[in-house]
Amino acid sequence: MILVLGLVAFTMIMLVLEWIRADMVALLVVVVIGVTGLMPATQVFQGFAGNAVIAILAIMIMGAGLDRAGALSKAAAFVMRMSGGRESRLGIVINSVTSLFSAIIPSQALAALMIPVSSRLSARTGVPLTRMLLPMAFCILTATNTTLIANSPLILLNDLIASANRNLPPGAHTITRFSLFSVTPIGLILAAIGIAYFALFAKRLLPAREDDRQKVTPGRTESYFAETYGIVGNPAELTVTAESALVGMSVGEVEQLHGAPLILAMKNGNESRMAPPAEEMIWVGTVLGVLGAREQVNEFANNQLCRVSPRMRQLADLFNPTRAGISEAVVPPSSSVIKQRIGDLHLRKRFGIAVLAVNRGDQVFREDIRGISLRAGDTLVLHSHWNDLAMMQADRDLVVITDVPKVEQRPGKLWQALGFFLLAMGLALFTDLDLPVAMMSGAIGMLLSGVLTMDEAYRSVNWKTIFVTACLIPLGWSMDSTGAAAWLAQEVLHYSHGAPQWSLQLAIAVLTLLFSQVMSNVGATVMMVPIAISVAVATGGNPAAYALLVALSSSNTFLISSGHPALMMVAGPGGYRSRDFLRVGLPLTALILVATLVGINLMYR
Repeated sequence: MILVLGLVAFTMIMLVLEWIRADMVALLVVVVIGVTGLMPATQVFQGFAGNAVIAILAIMIMGAGLDRAGALSKAAAFVMRMSGGRESRLGIVINSVTSLFSAIIPSQALAALMIPVSSRLSARTGVPLTRMLLPMAFCILTATNTTLIANSPLILLNDLIASANRNLPPGAHTITRFSLFSVTPIGLILAAIGIAYFALFAKRLLPAREDDRQKVTPGRTESYFAETYGIVGNPAELTVTAESALVGMSVGEVEQLHGAPLILAMKNGNESRMAPPAEEMIWVGTVLGVLGAREQVNEFANNQLCRVSPRMRQLADLFNPTRAGISEAVVPPSSSVIKQRIGDLHLRKRFGIAVLAVNRGDQVFREDIRGISLRAGDTLVLHSHWNDLAMMQADRDLVVITDVPKVEQRPGKLWQALGFFLLAMGLALFTDLDLPVAMMSGAIGMLLSGVLTMDEAYRSVNWKTIFVTACLIPLGWSMDSTGAAAWLAQEVLHYSHGAPQWSLQLAIAVLTLLFSQVMSNVGATVMMVPIAISVAVATGGNPAAYALLVALSSSNTFLISSGHPALMMVAGPGGYRSRDFLRVGLPLTALILVATLVGINLMYR
């Protein structure tokens, strides 16, 4: 018990402080469990074959298939048509559509898909993006509890219940597993609360500010990127003459010169390329594609004895707005580039992508960008070919949030994607098949019908989520098998002095809520479900109700931007501050908490 509780404490501390990556922490924990013999060696890695992990993997693949088939584009068109471009309707419609998708698409993936949709709607209607992104992200979290399809804690719940059933005291009733739509009545109430909350209070809670940062299409470079990042001007060509001091210098050295414009492209001889690497050398006749204010470009050209052409002649194809331009990308919490310096990513050499600026909270960095260490939530301003941008995004280390021309879409496969998704839902609902088998049936159907290729399916899986979930499941099993959960429950009961059921439930819910603010909701669920079930058994409560209370409360993470990956992803693009999350999230947290407690007690009375 001491060893298990020590592992729980270690996991919590590491997930909060982030000294070690979350997936590495989870893998370390499962290895320690095996080495110390807390579980038999044959069971240590069974989390990777658990129903929760396989179901999450299949759902990620189907979500990518729906996106590739154009379901999200159809959703954007539907939102625009239904709202008529009016702000009073726009918020309700986009939050309703988002809530609908959040029942079937994992929250982080849905946030990545909906940010560009919101950007497009904001650009078309003029509605400030600050009034769209945060409500959208909060509605994702309130509606993700509608089914057991897209919510990791709910998918994980049945595996934790199976473990608890093996360790129940003699005479105790076996806890019934949850079906696909067991939580739908409560989930619909929570989703309705989220939509209604922002329909009534969005303008008061998120007033438009002078510094509202509208995410727009690439064509509005001058207005948006100039105001937000100080990136001004239009592309121009500089031809290096024989008298120029730039001859024999590298691109990196030129960029360090006083007054140098941004170097976006380069042509040496017959070879042209976007985002030349810093070590690329400049020779007589080299043509540089630069971006800067006209006065700045002319002054630099005069000082360095270069010929300037305001019209793109030799590099016109590279700067065709249908093929290339400026975009923004956010560093998601699951990214492997966190804590790495931008220069070490070699984006220019690997993808032909130049980083022009970095936004972090209220700060914008434009100098010495190569030395900046990235953090979750940072927004990067990039210049590239759209195809190169798509290749970079395939790594899932950066999420593009600007509405740019997409990678190959397959609108002709829309009905196949929807058909196989509905097939998976039908199998899960109307047959005795387990959830992972039903979901994987839909995923393999999309693959066989060409909605996705196998390589695209591999890229669609967030392997960090898979590893964290699979490796933390044995920790929950160990809490049960060693008696640590029962001991903690007894301690809670000792200090509660026979408190009524509703107060015990409130304590469990608040404790889960607080843990989920500072650690992953999967980690909070794994830790709290065994304790909640033990408290229920000891007090005569319904163990299923207590377990469900934990799973639902772990998604009630609205108070800080780091509480959930979906919130971290909108914090940068929306320009939100910590007080915005508190002001908007505190009342919503209280509403969701009360509704969850009332709903569960009505459902299990």
